[in-house]
Amino acid sequence: MRVGDQVMLGDDAGEVVFSIDADEYAEEYLRSQWEYLQKGVMINFKKYGLIHYEQAEDDLQLVARAAAS
Repeated sequence: MRVGDQVMLGDDAGEVVFSIDADEYAEEYLRSQWEYLQKGVMINFKKYGLIHYEQAEDDLQLVARAAAS
């Protein structure tokens, strides 16, 4: 997963806000504040809020890839 990818978990939409594995972070998520997690991605869901995944759950679905920069 890459920063900006759109996902769904059940009925809740989310966006990948950083990927430690890809070393990509959205502007408002500083590497220095989150690198202690060591691996995985953080997704900001509208209903659930921030959820960190070391591995994606089976019911996490990719809806759209982020636009290439």
